[in-house]
Amino acid sequence: MSYHAARIPAERGAPLVFTFHGTGGDQHQLHDLGRRMVPHSAVVSPRGDVNEMGHLRFFRRLGEGVYDMEDLGRRVEAMAAFLAAEKAEAAPSRTIGIGYSNGANILAATAFRHPDIVDELVLMHPLIPHSPEPQPGFADRRILITAGRNDRICPAERTEELSDWFEEQGADVILHWHEGGHELREDELMAAHAFLNRR
Repeated sequence: MSYHAARIPAERGAPLVFTFHGTGGDQHQLHDLGRRMVPHSAVVSPRGDVNEMGHLRFFRRLGEGVYDMEDLGRRVEAMAAFLAAEKAEAAPSRTIGIGYSNGANILAATAFRHPDIVDELVLMHPLIPHSPEPQPGFADRRILITAGRNDRICPAERTEELSDWFEEQGADVILHWHEGGHELREDELMAAHAFLNRR
């Protein structure tokens, strides 16, 4: 499977940033953010191919916070193949995944099965309502999770459970909170920039 994607080119071997939009967004939602986060990088931003009442997503759901796990499994493998092909073409020195909301969910779900698909993860307002299988491939992997303490879509306890799970796998996890809800705030974007430029 291929995805319609927006691209910012860079020299072969430059860092490669993948961005993943939230429900109702498209490939342009976070696209410019990739280059802002990691200057001189190549950026590839796939567009979700599931249409939920006019809103684009990366996988189907049965209700709010209830995922179609069979569909998610198929789309994880499709996304992994897409990302692997992009990496093979770019031969990057470093690969970063940045996802927001539904985009964070497909990024996380893909990494659960393919932990080497990106080197660093930035998951903004993820919601993982199930317990992933143990994954030793996350040992020493750098992960930033950002979230709102009053997010009604992604409850704080779910965010903490996900952070704890990554830590149990041996990942180096930073959890950044703001006092708002599901919206992206400038302080979390600043936290992402600092995270990705701390080497």
